[in-house]
Amino acid sequence: MLHPLKKRAAVLLSISTAVAAATLASPVTAAPAAPAPSKAALRWTGCATPRYPTLQCASLKVPLDHARPAGRQIALALTRVPHTAATSQGPLLVNPGGPGGSGRTLAGFVASALPKDVAAQYDVIGFDPRGVGKSEPALDCGAGHFSPVRPDSVPRDEATEEANLDRVRSFAESCRTKYAEVLPHIDTVSAARDLEVLRGALGAERISYFGYSYGTYLGAVYAKLHPGRVHRLVLDSVVDPGGVWYEDNLSQDRAFDARHKAFLAWVATYDETYRLGTDPAEVEERWYAMREALRETPAGGKVGPAELEDTFMPGSYFNGYWPHLAEAFAAYAVKADPKPLVAAYERFGAVEPSAGNGYSVYTAVQCRDSAWPKDWNQWRADMWRTHAEAPFMTWNNAWYNAPCAFWPTEPLQAPDVTNADLPPALLLQATEDAATPFGGALSMREKLKGAALVVEEGGGNHGISLSGNKCLDEKVSAYLKTGTAADATCPAQPAPKPAAATRAVPSSAGGAALHGLLGFRG
Repeated sequence: MLHPLKKRAAVLLSISTAVAAATLASPVTAAPAAPAPSKAALRWTGCATPRYPTLQCASLKVPLDHARPAGRQIALALTRVPHTAATSQGPLLVNPGGPGGSGRTLAGFVASALPKDVAAQYDVIGFDPRGVGKSEPALDCGAGHFSPVRPDSVPRDEATEEANLDRVRSFAESCRTKYAEVLPHIDTVSAARDLEVLRGALGAERISYFGYSYGTYLGAVYAKLHPGRVHRLVLDSVVDPGGVWYEDNLSQDRAFDARHKAFLAWVATYDETYRLGTDPAEVEERWYAMREALRETPAGGKVGPAELEDTFMPGSYFNGYWPHLAEAFAAYAVKADPKPLVAAYERFGAVEPSAGNGYSVYTAVQCRDSAWPKDWNQWRADMWRTHAEAPFMTWNNAWYNAPCAFWPTEPLQAPDVTNADLPPALLLQATEDAATPFGGALSMREKLKGAALVVEEGGGNHGISLSGNKCLDEKVSAYLKTGTAADATCPAQPAPKPAAATRAVPSSAGGAALHGLLGFRG
């Protein structure tokens, strides 16, 4: 359910279900956990930043293959904000999702965003999962994979479909060529086993965990493997564990389309500002007319239909971007000025050089975690059927995940995360979330006995706690203090106003700081 690793992005989430029989036994029992190193194995050194002055860094060696703990070792990059209270509740591991998202900065963010008396009780630990960021080796399969202008994502003819297929086959082959030894070990269960090694290295009997998006699935898998090692478990914007990953992506496509329609309806309520019409259907028609025009003449030689989708997709993650996107839309559609649209693409849609790492890990994990259809005819049929009801992102998301149809490693069987041996977990979910639709939270709550679900009624953002909703944040703080929680409903934050588009969104404003760390599609 994550998407292009865009600007300031990690990745977003994807989808897949077991369509073909897995060739390996359930990874929950496939390999024993590696022996945990001693606490002395971690050497923390100062790596302060102006924003996070107490941040520390370390590196941890873990086995590439947990079935061979004495074999090749890889390194995980870690950060820490130490506890300051006289009594500690131990480590709180934090993860921003992806797969492929770097969590090193998230440690500082979470420690500063929590109330001081709560943060003081925990060593907040950030980490780059295997293959990610400063961890070694860091994957980067295909430079320039998202360079503009890409073929139209909607394959209206055979030539366009073949051009897109050539891209994704090339990416899969590049990964095979560069990382043949590593790819079989880039998966969620291996990453969860890494967390158990980290727990041992921290010298902790139990750990707490706070994960967003894909991070909710990683946390649930760790909890399945080691339920007795979990102290607190916070899962925000919850992956449906029953759809990992192909089916989850199809559900995501429908939810993205609904969220895009919500954006267009918001634009229609401000016709005095944007002059795009008062009827949401009219505004939608003009958006797709813009898309069609960009097929003929990409804006600034950079923004064709695929790049346009990449640009507007972040608005489905965080409505704080809506005013900026609406201004770019209006400038192009009303004033025939493409420059704001190109600027919006550079801000929200264009990939950074480092983005290849996040996407490479995203793909490696998704393609390895469970079976994907290998027959492209099934993809084609499923995507056209979904596109008919949800045209905004269906084919764009399909090409994002399509390397899995040609992936060189055999798939694992996704574990059943059903768990009756955990302390109560806290789940948080917005009802209109596009990246992880609401049904996923209901599914996860059923699987985690005693879990509480806090619902942001009417909310559509992805990643909702520690982003300005006082009601939600109070629930998280109380849970981290006491370990007790109950089902609850919180109202959504107000929608943005057009005036916000006249200035940059402050990095500290509401969800902007958090969403800069979570990225898009992840």
